[in-house]
Formats: sequence, structure tokens, C-alpha cells
Amino acid sequence: MSQHAVNQSPSLQVLVVGNGGREHAFAWKLRQSPLVAQVYVAPGNGGTDRDAGLVNLPHLAATDVVGLRQWAQANGIGLTVVGPEAPLAAGLVDEFRAHGLPVFGPTQAAAQLESSKAFSKAFMQRHGIPTAAYDTFTDAALAHAYIDRMGAPIVVKADGLAAGKGVVVAMTLAEAHEAVDFMLPKDESGNHFGVQHNAGGARVVIEEFLQGEEASFIVVCDGHTVLPLATSQDHKRLLDGDQGPNTGGMGAYSPAPVVTPAVHDKAMREIILPTIAGMAADGIPYTGFLYAGLMITPSGAVKTLEFNCRMGDPETQPILMRLQSDLAAVLLAAARQSLAGTELLWDERCALGVVLAAAGYPLQPRKGDAITALPTDSAEGVVFHAGTQATPAGLVTSGGRVMCATALGDGLEEARARAYALAEGVAFAGAQFRRDIGHRALGH
Repeated sequence: MSQHAVNQSPSLQVLVVGNGGREHAFAWKLRQSPLVAQVYVAPGNGGTDRDAGLVNLPHLAATDVVGLRQWAQANGIGLTVVGPEAPLAAGLVDEFRAHGLPVFGPTQAAAQLESSKAFSKAFMQRHGIPTAAYDTFTDAALAHAYIDRMGAPIVVKADGLAAGKGVVVAMTLAEAHEAVDFMLPKDESGNHFGVQHNAGGARVVIEEFLQGEEASFIVVCDGHTVLPLATSQDHKRLLDGDQGPNTGGMGAYSPAPVVTPAVHDKAMREIILPTIAGMAADGIPYTGFLYAGLMITPSGAVKTLEFNCRMGDPETQPILMRLQSDLAAVLLAAARQSLAGTELLWDERCALGVVLAAAGYPLQPRKGDAITALPTDSAEGVVFHAGTQATPAGLVTSGGRVMCATALGDGLEEARARAYALAEGVAFAGAQFRRDIGHRALGH
């Protein structure tokens, strides 16, 4: 609990920016705070619309930076929490701060850690933060030559924002060459990845393939103080057994056994703290959630796969199910650069979330399917909405990842059983979900 909580009147108006599962989880958790009078979600989704304790602002897009700021000013918003990457990259935090509005998230310059893979890799190299060897290309011929020289497996990443889909782990040379042709298209119509390229045009980062186990390491920062969140691990591949294409994430659980106390200490000492110090030294103090995607090698070394300037989705859902502290008090303290002295309290139980995706996800997700059944939420289990929309005819699917069925349990096995029971209670045509979320921790 934050030391600042007692000083706040229970009339805080909170704005959550975004429309995904992460933002539904934020809004759900923030409205539990004794400080909070009302939580607004811009634009929100079908799940936040259904919750009587939340108010959607469907007329405000997450990237309408000026419109959101004007609305926040007009409506006495005392804390704004930014969920997705696009508004951060668009400078929402800068706009709010320029008008004296309390906002939690990184500035546009700091968000380059995510919005530009090239910026991020150069930053890590400059500050001695362990990561994979790499090179950056705008010229497809040079990229193809580099791949031939380095061999496979190899990783190809689009430089711009790609909503978690601009990464190809190529196990063969042919896959790597195909990825380059997708990401460095000869014309706009050739770009199948939906990648939003940065100024200066299309660019790819090609890096060495790291062997090991991935984990998500997420912290809250206020520019100098760092609070680690509970550990988590997500499942990026579409199909059971970690097969199929990469997605934005098909499920997650917390805690992650692979993040041992030794790995945790190493991640803080070698990656997180040098990153916060490095950003400050570069004149870009980092505030907000910082997500380091870690690769833990068989020898116990920890390397940085990438940074995200936000909480992960679907990691947010199980992490917030376990958080017992007042999220509003913590984020308000962080927005005021006064996190020092704040401690986070966690439920000892495990939490696990299963993503239900639309037919055709991830390449061509189908939208508009009627959601005909939903289980009832409880203290132990919540179905967080992502790609859903309220229509006059009822709730329909509106995105690739539709929901995340999330549950607590006395062990991971119990959390998993409860989460899958919730998932089975959801019905819409073409629903697909993995049956093995948590298999790395459970061994099956």
C-alpha cells in the first residue's frame, strides 16, 4: 500500500486509455480502490461496457491525444493510465504533462524503447545491457546477404510498432528471407504484417537466435524508483506444444518458476536498473511500466529479447488477479515521481489466463460473431474482454484475441483447471484456444 493513499479523498476520477484485455483488467482493478469514485475507459470494449462500475468513452480513440487531454481536463480526471503502445508512441504522456494532468506512462522519447527496435538495440549496446547480437537494415539485398552469412535459426524483427506480431523466429533460411520480403516490401501493398513503420521508412533488425526459456519481467518505474511486479510467463505460439505462428499471446500465468530468486536478482541488477539509469543518463527519464522480455539460457545467463513500454497482454490479467495492493494509489504515486517507500502485496496463490481467439487469428481474424454464452465472474475467476463490442443485437467479437479467462488457484494446476472451466463457459462461433497453458511450469 502506498504511503500516499491516506492523503487522497475517495473521489479520484480515473481514465484508462485503450480497448484491450489489459485495459479491462486495469479498469477492473482500479475501480476496487477506496480512492476511486469512477473509472472511465477510452474507448473501452464490450466487457468494460457490461460492467456497471465502469464508463466507456467510445467516441475517444486511444490515439486521439489532444481529444483525450481535453476530455480529461473538462472532467476532472485525477489519474490517467495508458494501456497500449500506440498512444505512448504518439506522445499522450507528453501532452497530458504539458497541461499539468497526472498521467502514468513513458514519454514519447522514452517509449522508443518499444516503438523502435533499432533505438532499443543501440541503447542496450551503449549501456552494456545483455542482449542478442544484431544488425539493422533498410536495404533488403543487404539483409538477405546478412542472413546467408549468419545462417539459421535467426530472428527478424520489424522496426516499428507491430502489436506483438512483427517478429519472426526463422528456423530455416527460407523463412528468414520470406520475413525480410514481408517487412521490407517493394510497395505498401506487400506489407502483410500491419507494421507501422517509423519515420525514415521500413527497417528491420536481424539478430542472433537465443536458446532458452522466455519470461516476462515487468516493473513499475517513476523515473528513479523501481518496483518489480510478480513474475509471469506467456505463451506466444498459436498452437499446443508451442507450435504454429507467433501471436500477441495465447495465455499466461504468474508466478513463473523459471524466474528463480537468482534470475530475478540478475534481471534487476544487469537489465532493469541499468536501463533506468541509462535512460536518465541519456536525458530521457523512464516512467511507467517497463516490460523486459527475458531469455534465460540453460547456463543461467539472462539476456534481453526486447523491451515493451507497457504491461504485457495477457500477462496483465493473471498479475492483477494476484495484486492485493491498491493499484490506483501505486500508480498515482508513480505519476508523482514518489514511489519510494511503496511496497506491493501479492496473493500467494497462482493465477493463469487462457486467451480465446477468433476464427482465423492471427493472420485473418474474423469479426462480428455473436457471443452467445459467458460464465459469471467471481473472486476466483474473471473473463477479461479484449476483442468484444456491444451492439444493439448483443455482444460480438471485434478482434483477434477476444477474451482471457483468468483464475486463481492454490497451485498452478488448480488455477489452470478453473481457468479452463471458465473458458469452456464462453461460446462464439470459431473460438480457438490452447489446451496447454502453463505446460512449461507444470511439465505437462
